[in-house]
Amino acid sequence: MTIDFEKQGGLIPAIIQDLQTNKILMLGYMNQEALTKTQEEKKVTFFSRSKNRLWTKGETTGHFLIPHEILLDCDQDTLLIKVSPIGPTCHTGTDTCWSEVNEGRFGFIERLRKVIKQRKQQPDEKSYTSSLFAKGINKIAQKVGEEAVELVIEAKDSNKELFLGEAADLFFHYLVLLEEKNIHVDEVINVLESRHKA
Repeated sequence: MTIDFEKQGGLIPAIIQDLQTNKILMLGYMNQEALTKTQEEKKVTFFSRSKNRLWTKGETTGHFLIPHEILLDCDQDTLLIKVSPIGPTCHTGTDTCWSEVNEGRFGFIERLRKVIKQRKQQPDEKSYTSSLFAKGINKIAQKVGEEAVELVIEAKDSNKELFLGEAADLFFHYLVLLEEKNIHVDEVINVLESRHKA
């Protein structure tokens, strides 16, 4: 990355986003040294303007931010850092610095969807997902039906663990079916949104 640190006096904004939920957690500032330390130590480090020194988030609380991906914006003067937070992010004890609750795992669903797509485009003989695509639409649709029936059966009992397992199986095979049909899950969400009445 070619980062323009000089445009804003040696510091650039770093937006911190939860890798799993896509929720914005906080905003900090980095100089080159802070970025280098973040990359080397795998814990997000900022330059504290009030303390005039490097500051690793969580150095006193243990609530570290573990970086997974660092992106540079189009003007080369702002970073987006996708992280896994350990504990609450804000010093007040809230999940974010805007007092929002950081929940939901839709970021993971998108990552899973990309893996499914890759298994379709680049088949791996050891991959269960690739084997489904090799068998075609009829087998994929059949698996969705089978998993739906199994989920209904588990719904009638009180074993939460088995129910969750079947729910996950159904959701996975549903994503495979969408990929086989070349339909993005966002298209389904668009239909749900169009039906939603506030």
